[in-house]
This record gives sequence, structure tokens and C-alpha cells, in this order.
Amino acid sequence: MLRIQRTEGGEIVFTLSGRIHLEDVAELKTLFGSEEKNRPVVLDLKDLTLVDRDAVGFLARCEADGFKLTNCSAYVREWITRERHGNEQHP
Repeated sequence: MLRIQRTEGGEIVFTLSGRIHLEDVAELKTLFGSEEKNRPVVLDLKDLTLVDRDAVGFLARCEADGFKLTNCSAYVREWITRERHGNEQHP
């Protein structure tokens, strides 16, 4: 189960807790799409326990779109890096 907490100050911070699966990606896209385009968005992943391939692809696209990923576990960071490099090789 995915839990999302939103806080704001100078930037908008979404703290994601639990598990992100394919069915959560659409909800996150809608949520993030409703934010002001000129405000920085941070995804705090410190309490994220599990992701699937679709979620990693989504996180990689968020980062490519300018979102800052913080407290990203080593395995998720490595997977995002591999996903990005895989997409660069196969457009």
C-alpha cells in the first residue's frame, strides 16, 4: 500500500511510504500534474519499501522532468540509473 504525504514551503515535498506498483503510477501522475509548474517538486523516498519496474520507470521520468529524488535507497537508485541508461541505448 502506498501512502503519500504532501508538505510545502519553498518547494513541494511528497513523502512516499510503502510500496509503489503500476496501479499507483496513474494516481501519482494525476497528483503531480495538478501542481504548479514553476514550483520545485521533491520526492522523498526514505520510507519507500518496494517498487516494481513500472514504478522505477516512472521515478526515472520524474527525475528527468526536473523532480528531485531524496533519500533514495541504493537499490532503487541503481535501478533508476540502469533504466535511464537502457532507454538511452534504445530510443
